[in-house]
Amino acid sequence: MQTKNLKHSLTHFFSLFTILFSLLPLLIVTSPLATSPQQPAVTVLTVDETISSSTLDAFKDALSYSRSVDAQALIIKMNTPGGSVDAMLKIIELIDNSEIPIVTYVYPKGARAWSAGTFILVASHIAAMAPDTVIGSAQPVSFSPFGGAEPVNESKIVNALLEVIETHAESRGRNVTAARLFILENLNLNDREAFKYNVIDIRAENLQDLINKLDGFKVNTTAGELTLHTKGAKILEVEPSIRTSILRVISDPLIASLLLVIGVYALIFGLASPGHGGEIVGAIALLLGLIGLGFDVNLTAILLIALGAILLLYELSTPGFGFIGGSGIFSLTIGALLLGSISPTKWLIGREWFYVFQVGVYSVTLTIAAFFAVAIYKVVQVKRRKPVIGDIIGEVGEALEDLKPGIEAFVRVRGEYWKAKCGEEVKAGSKVVVVGKEGPILIVKPKK
Repeated sequence: MQTKNLKHSLTHFFSLFTILFSLLPLLIVTSPLATSPQQPAVTVLTVDETISSSTLDAFKDALSYSRSVDAQALIIKMNTPGGSVDAMLKIIELIDNSEIPIVTYVYPKGARAWSAGTFILVASHIAAMAPDTVIGSAQPVSFSPFGGAEPVNESKIVNALLEVIETHAESRGRNVTAARLFILENLNLNDREAFKYNVIDIRAENLQDLINKLDGFKVNTTAGELTLHTKGAKILEVEPSIRTSILRVISDPLIASLLLVIGVYALIFGLASPGHGGEIVGAIALLLGLIGLGFDVNLTAILLIALGAILLLYELSTPGFGFIGGSGIFSLTIGALLLGSISPTKWLIGREWFYVFQVGVYSVTLTIAAFFAVAIYKVVQVKRRKPVIGDIIGEVGEALEDLKPGIEAFVRVRGEYWKAKCGEEVKAGSKVVVVGKEGPILIVKPKK
């Protein structure tokens, strides 16, 4: 019986093998791997923050990932008010030297790519915009806590920025005049106008629409002329690393400035009253703020803040509060305000963003300064208060027990119970006057 089953199994196996072998040529011909080209891919990086060193890091990571998957193009979904000139120029340099086509897409609807964002858009191999999006406002502006926002007309700065945007507009075959007006007249264009005046190449409703329209596009990169094949392409979102995600948060100028200010005040509180963790929190916040700002901060502001911190720490260790403490508060406040100054040679960002930045930084700075002033006022009050023990001399109290020479008994002075002794006999309920003190024992005499 077992032999019969074994024969049956072997017969079935060889029959199946014969069928598969006969079908092998057909399987090879019809195999998707043999007949269909590998599915193309496009990578997508989302930039929806102020352009900073973290944006540059994210762009580098996205380029590296795009090469590893042999992507047809790297699409940058952009929605930004602008940002760091240094980061912007380095991103443009990476675009210029990229073998993979870079597509900057202002997205979603209602998004904007102002100032530094406009430069990156113009420099990209392919520029695209979603409906109801805006680009422009690239005129350099200087910001100070005392003068507000003012347009910069200094030829050295303006000409340098003009050279960058004109060169890239010309090399990409885009409207050079419009590129100039972005800087000289703060020109703004919506998606329809930008497409009409040859500033962008594509208007796309959404990401899938953009990918469909990219199919067949010819672009020139460092690898030569390429034709994009994006039909049916797989979309690969580039997720930032943990390091880049942290940098994105602390590199925001508003967050970095607040961390710096809060760190300084927390450090002062911690050093003035150690043991509560204030110095640790302050040091961490201070370091994060400096890292977020890339150590590219106003040196004068940092020196003023450091000077103010030293003066306040010194004043808190003295018995009173005067000129030195007042100078410390003044120095800290002015230094914190000066942190809000933004140079057009370092930041290319819109006025609207800066107004929000001003309100945020100044509100927190002044609130902390006011809190600190109240705390110092309370410390001064305590320091200037007369000693309780010395002030009790001459106070009138009441004997709660009979007082006899050489015997201690309780008296009540200012509503408090004290042990006292008297050189004369005093009946309970009689009034006494405090004339001295020996340790915790009051010396009293009868009130005449």
